[in-house]
Amino acid sequence: MAQKVVVIYSGGMDSFTVLHHALQQGKSVYALSFDYGQRHVKELDVARSVCENLEIPHKIVDITSINQLLKGSSLTDDMAIPEGHYEEASMQSTVVPNRNMILLSLAIGYAASIEAEAVYYGAHSGDHAIYPDCRPEFVRQMDVASRLANYQPIAVEAPFLTQSKDDILAAGLAMGLDYSATWTCYNGREKACGRCGACNERLEAFRNNGATDPLPYEDA
Repeated sequence: MAQKVVVIYSGGMDSFTVLHHALQQGKSVYALSFDYGQRHVKELDVARSVCENLEIPHKIVDITSINQLLKGSSLTDDMAIPEGHYEEASMQSTVVPNRNMILLSLAIGYAASIEAEAVYYGAHSGDHAIYPDCRPEFVRQMDVASRLANYQPIAVEAPFLTQSKDDILAAGLAMGLDYSATWTCYNGREKACGRCGACNERLEAFRNNGATDPLPYEDA
């Protein structure tokens, strides 16, 4: 019997690749998405469609009530989404306080309830500078805590933790993945903006892989 894993699946290209990575490993995948009040909620529609097509179990959990406690992120508050590259200081406004610890805790609880062996998520080296909860030190400590928190040890795994966005895309392209079935832009409009940090990093990864992004953009 295939070993069960929970994949935190946002609908973006990183978690899309992680999802397929787990499937390629022969895991029995249970996808878990979160509605935390993000303005790019369109990613959840994309995630739902992918899981339906793959015929894998998928839960979308409404945790929007946490925004009574968490303030100061342009992803959830009435603030302008900054434009530019992740290396710019303005991108710190896209940090949702403690987001990954909250999401991982919920995913670990779900994994324990279905007797899964691990929780996978899409942290990578390009996130380290701007998102503290994507850094290797954080992932290692969450793995330690998760293994202690339940009767059954549950691993926390970030398969692309030491790799770049370029590497993630290269891995996905090698698997033959169709990235038109993903959503990355922080602005949840009909087309991707092409200007926010998420779009910039995505487009850069496609350029560096000599590939064309299949998503339509406002800013051609």
